[in-house]
Amino acid sequence: MVLKSLRNVLLAAGCTLALVLPFGASAGLFEDDEARKAILDIRQRLDLSQQRTTEELRKANEDNAQLRRSLLDLSGQIDTLRTEMAKIRGQEELMARELAEIQRRQKDLSQGVNDRLSKFEPSKVTVDGKEFVADPAEKQEFEAALAVLRKGEFAPAQTSFANFLKRYPQTGYKPMALFWLGNAQYALRNYRDAVVNFRALVAADPEHVRAPEAVLAIANCQVELKDVKSARKTLEDLVKAYPQSEAASVAKERLSKLK
Repeated sequence: MVLKSLRNVLLAAGCTLALVLPFGASAGLFEDDEARKAILDIRQRLDLSQQRTTEELRKANEDNAQLRRSLLDLSGQIDTLRTEMAKIRGQEELMARELAEIQRRQKDLSQGVNDRLSKFEPSKVTVDGKEFVADPAEKQEFEAALAVLRKGEFAPAQTSFANFLKRYPQTGYKPMALFWLGNAQYALRNYRDAVVNFRALVAADPEHVRAPEAVLAIANCQVELKDVKSARKTLEDLVKAYPQSEAASVAKERLSKLK
């Protein structure tokens, strides 16, 4: 803009000189003082134009300086914002790590609590096709008694199952406990007590998978007690009550041999 104004002043001055000089040279009409006035006028115009140009340049320089200061200030603000954003990102990452650690601890704590509670809370178990709810201690005691029996330690097994049934009279393990108690007593030749427990199993749950075996075991005890008549009757009842069972097949063979 400043250069354009200066160019216009110079063009105007040139045009004036072009008009004045030829006119003075050809016609000789201007006096010296008039020529000097014309020259002074031109000089004044040039000085005024130069002053305007200088002022415009000064103002432009001030504007540029102000602009540079504004840019520097803006750059400083941007750097400050970047620093603050970096701090915020660092804080967010730290908070995220702390949150993840808290969540992990809560999960571990919850799992620990659940594990401890599971040692005391009843749970569903399935034995011999029967599903029922049992306390952890109840389940553990039954399995411990069964483990003793499997070792062939019949006297301790008899005691364990008997104590188990006293401690848990309504247990879902009752039919199995009676069955294995009867087997331990049979192995100890305690036939009469074995018969009592086998009969208790059949009476408590005649549809139990162990019921046919229990009836067959009763007949075996009666044979050992030399009560052949009762044994035959028991075997006949077994065949009638559980005709499709393996125990019934064994009963038929036994019947053919009993006299």
